[in-house]
Amino acid sequence: MAKQVHYSIVIVGAGSAGISVAARIVRASKRLKGQVAIIDPASKHYYQPLWTLVGGGAAKKEESERDLSSLIPAGVDWICDAVTMFQPEQHKLSTEQGSIFSYDYLVVAAGLQIDWDGVKGLKDAVGKNGVCSNYAYHTVDSTWEAIRSFKGGTAIFTHPNTPVKCGGAPQKIMYLADEYFRKLQVRNQSEIIFASAKGSIFDVPTYANTLNDVIRRKNIETRYKQNLIEVRADTKEAVFENLDTKEQAVWKYDILHVTPPMKAPDFIKNSTLADAGGWVDVDPYTLVHKRFPTIFGIGDCANLPTSKTGAAIRKQAPVVVKNLLALINGYPLEAKYDGYTSCPLVTGYNKLVLAEFDYNQMPCETFPFDQSEERFSMYLMKRELLPILYWNGMLKGLM
Repeated sequence: MAKQVHYSIVIVGAGSAGISVAARIVRASKRLKGQVAIIDPASKHYYQPLWTLVGGGAAKKEESERDLSSLIPAGVDWICDAVTMFQPEQHKLSTEQGSIFSYDYLVVAAGLQIDWDGVKGLKDAVGKNGVCSNYAYHTVDSTWEAIRSFKGGTAIFTHPNTPVKCGGAPQKIMYLADEYFRKLQVRNQSEIIFASAKGSIFDVPTYANTLNDVIRRKNIETRYKQNLIEVRADTKEAVFENLDTKEQAVWKYDILHVTPPMKAPDFIKNSTLADAGGWVDVDPYTLVHKRFPTIFGIGDCANLPTSKTGAAIRKQAPVVVKNLLALINGYPLEAKYDGYTSCPLVTGYNKLVLAEFDYNQMPCETFPFDQSEERFSMYLMKRELLPILYWNGMLKGLM
């Protein structure tokens, strides 16, 4: 018979969202220490925003990795296992190792799933012969290898027809590549193409204006509404489908940087917690599940209509914890999330546009200057300050 363990609060996922929430809970309520569990099968935790700079040769990937065991807050139990099934009506979930956990309250913070199989031929091609991706620890080195050994030709950078981690990330590596190709003196023999399934460079007009200027300055060709559907590694060809006409086009490449399609984790998608798209179905302001009032969703796995970023999680975590503690104590749920998210848009090795905006795609800027301008100070903040704030502030529940 499967063993059953009860916790007051179970958190599914030990990424940015899960650890931040756990740290805030035990900081806010001493009596909940020992009553909180995080379930996650991973052994490592990654600061993924650094991977853009790793792919551009400006950081080492080892800086982004920590042992997960070193990040679990004191007073929180870490269950190194994978959730396979939710039973929200019974306040239970099951795991791969055959355990059953019951709970009073559940926080689903399981991130998203990189769908390498979502593009025909990609899984076998990525990491070699010019096909690269910043979206995994084991593939990010291949991006820098492709960029630094480039001899000229066609470099294609893709953005898929799915939600992605940080909506600006697919283009950031392209700007670094352009700058490095100039340093190598091969830019004149090169064509850079941004092939995006989206209809524009960025959703927020004030930042889009700057990025369109960057594209013009760098002489980058944009091809919108183009979704990568196949990689033919043997012939160095990429097949794209026009989302409007459904016509297919085959383009030759020398470098193909792929932002793979992303989707909700299967164990969420196949559960009653999911909306029609497979994401955790939550109220966009309180982050409480729309059908199960003792369940919260946070981060990349939630169906929030905003860009999936660590900065968004930093603003969501206090809302989840305040509302969770209010629920436990019988108070009204008054904390609200306004959709704040941030994309630090690297436009060169020493330049960055800090995009910050809310659900209404209105800028919500932190600094008393126009953040739509490219700035060295903002690049420095991303490279040097944000990792420190992440490891020592956000994951400890301090910010």
